[in-house]
Amino acid sequence: MNDLIIDCFAGGGGASTGIELALNRPIDIAINHDPDAILMHKTNHPHTLHLTEDIFEVDLQKHVRGRRVSLMWASPDCTSHSKAKGGQPRKRGLRILPWAVYKHAREIRPEVIIMENVEEIQQWGPLDDAGHPIASRKGEDYKKFIFSMEALGYEFDSRELVAADYGAPTTRKRWYAVFRRDRRGIVWPEPTHSKDGGILQKWEPCGNYIDWTDMGSSIFGRKKPLAEATQARIANGIRKYIIENPHPYIVPNKYATSFLIQYHGETKPGDARGQLLTEPIKTIDTSNRYGLVTAFITKYYKTGIGQGCDSPLHTITTSPGHFGLVSAFLIKYYGTGCGQGLDIPLGTITTKDRFGLVNVMIEGEQYAISDILLRMLKPEELKRMQGFPKGYIIDRDYNGNRYPVGKQVARIGNSVVPIMARKIVEANCGYLKH
Repeated sequence: MNDLIIDCFAGGGGASTGIELALNRPIDIAINHDPDAILMHKTNHPHTLHLTEDIFEVDLQKHVRGRRVSLMWASPDCTSHSKAKGGQPRKRGLRILPWAVYKHAREIRPEVIIMENVEEIQQWGPLDDAGHPIASRKGEDYKKFIFSMEALGYEFDSRELVAADYGAPTTRKRWYAVFRRDRRGIVWPEPTHSKDGGILQKWEPCGNYIDWTDMGSSIFGRKKPLAEATQARIANGIRKYIIENPHPYIVPNKYATSFLIQYHGETKPGDARGQLLTEPIKTIDTSNRYGLVTAFITKYYKTGIGQGCDSPLHTITTSPGHFGLVSAFLIKYYGTGCGQGLDIPLGTITTKDRFGLVNVMIEGEQYAISDILLRMLKPEELKRMQGFPKGYIIDRDYNGNRYPVGKQVARIGNSVVPIMARKIVEANCGYLKH
């Protein structure tokens, strides 16, 4: 083809997937220094030329051979720009990666270049001797980079976009930039979704992508007790997302309610560090941070006998206890079995504590939580929540070799949300569609 498409920093193929969906044609060249990433990319994009090389060292002129490069996508490593690094030192070698984009732009002159990174890229500036950003010089290197690209003849514009606004089941927010030198003008896709809906569609719930055939295992009676922080997040999540929520997430065709907790970071008093499954998932990173908590519920009776959520209400009897209002509480499964109310801070959690039975009002009816289950989200679920097509292969390479779960999650967490690549490419390069 004379109109080449190149994916720099190709990773596992998120941007390539979106571009191919937009243009109905394969990527011509994909570059990544990581052999594992290239293996996953090659498995799903077999018609692409794959280059396992350092982005600064690869000779694209040799592979382009004078042909026109119509589109180049570039998503440099963002970890040394992201606020997720906190106070940790940054790596200079990673922060300079955008200059590789400039290098190739100067040598092969793509008609359009699209970049993706964390929004903090706009604060890119020099580091002190300890590797920390110099506050007074924030944005200096970013401005130099943009000026250098414009000096090559590129028109430039950038936006911070949230993937959920374009139909992806994740609220991942990223900086997107378009450079073009063909004088066609830069176009930004219009949002199709919003948090509250209205004239747009409502954000896509991440609960739609959970494998509900696997509910996890009970948090009670485990050989190795859950960490105290995990117990606290489960207890606080039940309070926030079930007990205090007038519309908790009801698992389809199950007698259960569910929500997500996050494993990473410190837990503050009362902090659930989680989210409802009616919302898009928050940003997926390279580690598996999300746990699925599912609480089985039964209709509240004095006898403890219940019924499912999907069946008509059982016969109302003259017994005063069948449908009476009962204040929600938590039972501690140790020693005396005493409980506490939910109008006070959660009691101290020890390594032997277990928070169990909860009575909760759901849609005006009283239920009892009879068990609480927990499991990590699966790579396949994270893949779908990141916006990859269902058939995208992440568990094995083209030779049939299996990928460890950790590598699967890492490729997903490092990936571009395919829907975003598709929307931006459709808006700016639709004329390349086959």
